[in-house]
Amino acid sequence: MTDSADPAADMTRAAAELIPALTERLQRHGLGEIEIRQGDLRVRVAAGPSADDGPTPAPGGGVEVTVERSGVGVTATTGSAAPLDPVTSPAVGHFVYADGLGPGQSVSAGTEIGFVEMLGIRHEVRAPADGIVRHLVAESGEPVEYGQLLVEIDRAARD
Repeated sequence: MTDSADPAADMTRAAAELIPALTERLQRHGLGEIEIRQGDLRVRVAAGPSADDGPTPAPGGGVEVTVERSGVGVTATTGSAAPLDPVTSPAVGHFVYADGLGPGQSVSAGTEIGFVEMLGIRHEVRAPADGIVRHLVAESGEPVEYGQLLVEIDRAARD
């Protein structure tokens, strides 16, 4: 992001480019807040109050976004992003993704995401709901445990 003479343009660009990624990371990693600075531009995303008022964002807690440049800023509180559906390993073994699976790909409920191979037996891993693949958490070929998070799917972002 470059510094320009127009703070409003920088704030708009920050909102379009940075806030969705920062919000996703905040919620994915259970952080209380994330702040980045570039020059005199500051973007801060903080978890809204959770059900127990703890520091970790709850799925229904929302986020507070602050964008500031040269002392001029905007703060907004938003509703939470839709929770991501976790896809977990059905067995202990080695996980392999389905060919072509990647972030941003649309999947339907029941779509094969990959399989866990245990003692020569394949245990299919399927999408639990329609949505968009957001995160490939495990590496293809990696040994996995029963219940280990493999993929996250965003139900709210259906095509």
